[in-house]
Amino acid sequence: MSRPLARSVDQRFSTWRWGAVLAFALFAPVSLPAGGADRRLPDLRRRNAGEPLLSIGGQVLQAAPDQQAPALAPVDADQPLRVVRSWRDHEGDQWLQVETAEQRGWLAVA
Repeated sequence: MSRPLARSVDQRFSTWRWGAVLAFALFAPVSLPAGGADRRLPDLRRRNAGEPLLSIGGQVLQAAPDQQAPALAPVDADQPLRVVRSWRDHEGDQWLQVETAEQRGWLAVA
C-alpha cells in the first residue's frame, strides 16, 4: 500500500522540479543583456572649461540681459560660443553673457 503513495509524492516532486526549471528558463534571460553584451554604462565625456559651447540656433544675441534689450545678431546653429559669465535677473530668468567670433552679448537660458 505504501508503494502508490510513494509514486504520487515522486510525481508531485517531479512536477515542481520541472516547473521550477521552466520558470528559471523563462525569467532568467530577462536580466541578461541581449547577445551576451557587456552591461557597462557608456563613458561620459565631460566638457573642459576651455572648450566652447555650441548654440542650438534660433536665438538672438541681445545687448543686455533683458527681453526688451536691443537685438545684436542672430545666433546660427552650431556656432561656437564662449561663456563669459552667468546672470539671474530679479524674475528668476537665467542669462549667459557669451562671446562669438564677432561680438559679445547675452542669451536667455531656456
